[in-house]
Amino acid sequence: MKKILSWAKNLKKQIYILYFAYKDARVPWYAKLFTAGVVAYTFSPIDLIPDFIPILGYLDEVILVPIGIMFAMKMIPKAVIADCEVKAEELTKNGKPKNWVAGVLILLLWALLFVWIAIKAYQYFQ
Repeated sequence: MKKILSWAKNLKKQIYILYFAYKDARVPWYAKLFTAGVVAYTFSPIDLIPDFIPILGYLDEVILVPIGIMFAMKMIPKAVIADCEVKAEELTKNGKPKNWVAGVLILLLWALLFVWIAIKAYQYFQ
């Protein structure tokens, strides 16, 4: 159990590192784009695979998010990661950031996607 908790804590720290790296000017645009997607997906309350589906529901948290983190970390310069690790340590001591604008944008994006799918499904079945 301790091993799982340690893994989850490390995963959370890496997400915060990516959060700060996204804001850093030294990170290439393509890495920022990918990193923003990984961080947004991780913080989003809506999952690709809903959690209520047995076993598969937690597949994204156990497999997709760590793979996304791994790829994002490889795209970011090591100096940026080192700087962001310090910031992430400070953040975990002081509490996580609250960015209501980003949260609203994520929910709006998911809502627009849902509406688009609903319209396409309606058109298909008519």
